[in-house]
Amino acid sequence: MKSLKKTRRIQIIAVAAVALALSTALIGYAMRDGINFFRSPSQVVETPPEPTEVFRIGGLVEPGSIVRGQSDTVIFRVTDGPASVEVHFRGILPDLFSENEGMVGTGRLVDGVFVASEILAKHDETYMPREVMEALKEQGEWRGPDPQAEPQT
Repeated sequence: MKSLKKTRRIQIIAVAAVALALSTALIGYAMRDGINFFRSPSQVVETPPEPTEVFRIGGLVEPGSIVRGQSDTVIFRVTDGPASVEVHFRGILPDLFSENEGMVGTGRLVDGVFVASEILAKHDETYMPREVMEALKEQGEWRGPDPQAEPQT
């Protein structure tokens, strides 16, 4: 009788392990298109991604680079200091989108131009997306307060 219980436990553990592995694989397969990696303009210039890869780019909108066309297409450059990438976006930009302000865009790199499907801008005077802030700090271009610093009263 003890041998039968032991065999049954091993079978249950094996079935549970297979079910866990299968569910993990299915979740990974389902999320493959939903994962967008963040890149700074310097990283995009150094190692351009494949044209089919969707990713996020972030930095500061380069001053004097915003060109609004006759239609709803906007062309501008995003920079992290040492490098900048031209961005084409068709749609309505956020109200807080402006020159020399932080932005994050989602899209693809096509022939050296980032074609954005979505543009996000900071939502108040002090907010900067973490990825953009870290990329700007790496390039020595960060001009804002240190978020780890103690608030001054």
